Amino acid sequence: MNTLTIVRNYGLTIVTSTGRHAFKVEFVSDEQARARGLMYRKSVPEGTGMLFDFHREGPVSFWMKNTYVSLDMIFIRENGAVARVEHDTTPLSEKVIPSGVPVRYVFEVVAGTAKRLNIQPGDKVVSEYIPASR
Repeated sequence: MNTLTIVRNYGLTIVTSTGRHAFKVEFVSDEQARARGLMYRKSVPEGTGMLFDFHREGPVSFWMKNTYVSLDMIFIRENGAVARVEHDTTPLSEKVIPSGVPVRYVFEVVAGTAKRLNIQPGDKVVSEYIPASR
């Protein structure tokens, strides 16, 4: 069973060189929900995304198996700083996508979002779900 907590009234903001960009998020913090993620979805609306919390900083990796939508993966340090961005992932791929550095969070959005908003390493992610970012 996928036990996602869907957040409708709250969100996440990424502060970039182009301004503050708000998203509505699905917050995922348990292992079973993280394993499912955005699998089997046929779309991810603009302005939305899924935030994964691993509860500690460390190397993480993802894949796109059973994920039909190309995504941007934003790897985030415990303090809310963007560490790395993986652009335009390949749907249904089993290729492993590593964080490259220790991170606590990963924010997945529809592909093209990171380029359109100029999300870069060092940008700040602010959310009630990232306590160190407040």
